[in-house]
Amino acid sequence: MESKAIAAIGIDLGTTYSCVGVWQNDQVEIIANDQGNRTMPSCVAFTTDGRLIGEGAKNQIAMNSTNTIYDAKRLIGRRFNDAKLQEDMQFWPFKVIKGSNDIPKIVVSYNGEKKEFSAEEISSMVLMKLKSIAEAFLGKTVHDAVITVPAYFDDSQRQATKDAGYVAGLNVLRLINEPTSAAIAYGLDTRSDITCDTNVLIFDLGGGTFDVSLVTIDVRGKIKVKAVSGDTHLGGQDFDNMMVEYFVEQFNRKHRTNMSGNIKALGRLRVACEKAKRLLSSTTETIVELDTLHEGIDFFMRITRAKFENLNEDFFSKCIEMVENCLGDARMNVNDIDEVVLVGGSTRIPKVQELLKDFFNGKELCKRIHPDEAVAYGATILSAKLSGERSQKVNNLELDDVVPLSLGVAVVDGSLSVIIKRNTSIPTNMKRDYVTSQNNQSAISFDVYQGERTRAIYNNWLGSFEVLVPLAPKGMSKVEVVFEIDDDGILKCSGEETTTGLKRKIIISNEKKRLSKEEIKKMLEDAEKYRREDEEYTKKIFAYNALEEYIDNLNRKIEIMRSRDKDMIHKEEIEKIVNGIMDSRKILDRNKVADCGKYEKTLAVLKNVVVPVIGQLASAFIQYGMDFF
Repeated sequence: MESKAIAAIGIDLGTTYSCVGVWQNDQVEIIANDQGNRTMPSCVAFTTDGRLIGEGAKNQIAMNSTNTIYDAKRLIGRRFNDAKLQEDMQFWPFKVIKGSNDIPKIVVSYNGEKKEFSAEEISSMVLMKLKSIAEAFLGKTVHDAVITVPAYFDDSQRQATKDAGYVAGLNVLRLINEPTSAAIAYGLDTRSDITCDTNVLIFDLGGGTFDVSLVTIDVRGKIKVKAVSGDTHLGGQDFDNMMVEYFVEQFNRKHRTNMSGNIKALGRLRVACEKAKRLLSSTTETIVELDTLHEGIDFFMRITRAKFENLNEDFFSKCIEMVENCLGDARMNVNDIDEVVLVGGSTRIPKVQELLKDFFNGKELCKRIHPDEAVAYGATILSAKLSGERSQKVNNLELDDVVPLSLGVAVVDGSLSVIIKRNTSIPTNMKRDYVTSQNNQSAISFDVYQGERTRAIYNNWLGSFEVLVPLAPKGMSKVEVVFEIDDDGILKCSGEETTTGLKRKIIISNEKKRLSKEEIKKMLEDAEKYRREDEEYTKKIFAYNALEEYIDNLNRKIEIMRSRDKDMIHKEEIEKIVNGIMDSRKILDRNKVADCGKYEKTLAVLKNVVVPVIGQLASAFIQYGMDFF
């Protein structure tokens, strides 16, 4: 009997690395890419020849840094004037400018032209690559996906991630918080061991974001999120940045120069620092060595694990502070926690593990789930459930997630009137009444914010809406405001004047005007155009390589014949092939950007020269033990 069609995939869309999985044969299958790796760099590079995504793109960081985009997750859903984004821009070699509606745009040179991309577009390219990896593995088209986001992503960041999925050709079944997804992976892996309610703290420190989530898993496997905390701007990239800053300062002081403006040198140094960081998790010191890094000067410096820990001491301390906050919100203490589960590549750092273990009074940390794959693993389980998979393993999954940040409206005194408190279970629907603050007021305007600050303007503005009210004395006209949050954590707001029934309803994420329908339509068109360009580029490279390999093969065998046939009995036939090779080589050397057809035609012409001669050389091939083709 034909197996049930696979309907959905689970995607961990990471800051530095991404991962995709599918439910197959009653278990999760994490899918390796065409390089054989189970995680893929979240990088996109633009060159004169085409577009690269994944490993190929990451390899461009040192040599093509201004056109190689990473960290899109730190841009997505943010406004250009965001303080953290402005801080990040000091470290990025690529250019970011202010676009319409304060949306940041990444500027690159692609195929000799200047192009501007939003973070949604870059993320959609990564998602599209993951989609194609899954389709190659399954041998069929994939439409549906569950995509993970940091627990501390705000409303606009979540909607922007959904938009990226849509542009990538995916129907996003659900956005799920990364630590919650890891908790699903942990719950499935340990279900047989859970005999009572178990409190699990998920410590998720990745390449660009940090989340801590406290969940309770009961004997049925139901996962209830008690509290979340974290920082969408804390992770391995920050540790790399601190090392880069330190090395640049030391290099400038030692050689009395200024490397800060040398983008290519900084790109090479950043790659070396990431490698050094990884090495310091298994050794106590390492050397960073780069030839002619800046102004012809070689770079050679030693760094110890102790120095690395010192440079990042504040970041590590902040992680523990977030753990404290999460416990406080859940009204628990360290003794209430049964398991501390490590997720994310940066949890391999020994100092992070040491501080966490000390905080929990020497408790052994749980490393039984794969730190790089756990988030995609959990997302895959949820995707299977949502797509109708009948396996008992996924059917038993019950999930109760929470709102990461409080939501409310600004009131007349400038404070934030909270309608939905943080750590409220979702989906949820909350109401609150507001009255006019002036006589004969014709409407009440509501500015919606997300955050924990008392003054509204210090929180994240999501959008605004207005409800008309009848003219009346101050305080007499009343509007009921309803906040509704769906399973994706995305907010919808509505307001109704209670005496007349006048209503106003909006989806705040649209009100924020991240992307218009027209912009998304253009992105879809561009995505299809780039997909066709990528296919053409792949065909061209294949044809180029086929021609080059054929020429190299001919050259090797001709050299063997020449070395063994000193009198050159077959000189005339050999010369015909050599002349054909020379003509073909000119095409390779002069047409680095020729189209696929040019290379295919050249190969056909060369074969037309070679094939008629083969019969005349057949006896020589046999004599020298060669099979020409």
